[in-house]
Amino acid sequence: MTLESDRAEIIELFGRYADIADTKDFDRLPGLVHADPFTVDFEAVAGIPPTETRLDDYVQILRGTFDPFVATHHAITGHVIDIDGDRARAHAHVRAEHWVPDEVADGGSNRWLVVGFYDNDVVRTDRGWRFSKVKLTPAYQENAHLLARAA
Repeated sequence: MTLESDRAEIIELFGRYADIADTKDFDRLPGLVHADPFTVDFEAVAGIPPTETRLDDYVQILRGTFDPFVATHHAITGHVIDIDGDRARAHAHVRAEHWVPDEVADGGSNRWLVVGFYDNDVVRTDRGWRFSKVKLTPAYQENAHLLARAA
């Protein structure tokens, strides 16, 4: 294990994290990305306060959240990783696009866009690095009302 390989593994977590929603791989990928339990903080986007959750419970939340979307695309870039032993902080930029079915859009735009930042806590486990906290802070959103409609 070197600083470079640790950094590469943590950056790969972001790619796998994006693939959970974008490929709807709710069975395999969450266990490759998250510690169990872990904290999710989407308060600034969805009004849900930071919550510690078990991985099995989170998988059901993921299904309910992302199944209604026709497609999603999460581009996560600009990674800044600060490693301190078996813990790290991982900052990244995100552009997340979510498309709803036309009947949900009801003649309006069918895309909910979120642009912002992830500030995640990461821990080294016996299975490799995993996110122990995921925090999304939006800088800009378009059509945020589509999240409630999609649900």
